[in-house]
Amino acid sequence: MARASEIPHGRGLCVRVAGIDVGLFRADGRIWAMENRCPHAGHELNLQPNEFLTSDGELLMCRSHGARFRVEDGLCVLGPCPGAALRSFAVDVVEGIVVAQREELARIAAPASR
Repeated sequence: MARASEIPHGRGLCVRVAGIDVGLFRADGRIWAMENRCPHAGHELNLQPNEFLTSDGELLMCRSHGARFRVEDGLCVLGPCPGAALRSFAVDVVEGIVVAQREELARIAAPASR
């Protein structure tokens, strides 16, 4: 997916995996992966490249309608879609490279259940 060193704390990195845009985020010493698509209106979360997180780096933010999501599970905690969640993917860091776990590859390629 990407080199872990390319994912700055407090920002993120957007990569394309199996035909979908995935945001990679560094928080709490871990790397998290979410589909770059808001469950509210289907817009990309970021209006600027790799800008996903609130200014304090605590939450993901949809730049269209201001929805806020927890980094660790994508759950919407504020905004127009409370209780909805971003599509998340399990990743590992292997020799400095962020990779989708084997069972996740098929799930990433599968259509999102909406």
